[in-house]
Amino acid sequence: MGVAEIRMLRGMCGHTRNDKIVNEDIRGKVGVVEVEGKMRENRLWWFGHVQRRPTDAPVRRCDYGTEVRGRRGRGRPRKTLEETLRKDLEYLDLTEDMTQNRAQWCSRIHIADPT
Repeated sequence: MGVAEIRMLRGMCGHTRNDKIVNEDIRGKVGVVEVEGKMRENRLWWFGHVQRRPTDAPVRRCDYGTEVRGRRGRGRPRKTLEETLRKDLEYLDLTEDMTQNRAQWCSRIHIADPT
């Protein structure tokens, strides 16, 4: 994801890889943050929203890790939403209990735009 992002940003600036400009300088010139960080922010925003809902709400009753019958495909299994959220929480040193305080949660997961 990051490679495609940088290629597009370089194209917007009119630079190529041969110009040997560092990725951070390209991002600073365009005025954007990493797309990976923004994706993490949006995942955690949705997670906090769902966690604050009552336990009997339909969105809380959805089971993302449903078992599928049949043979498992070749290769590494796909990442589940739970695995990705666990890594995101670990990365930002957050816990599920923090979601109940909306203001604190939003301030902890927010990635400021450089503009």
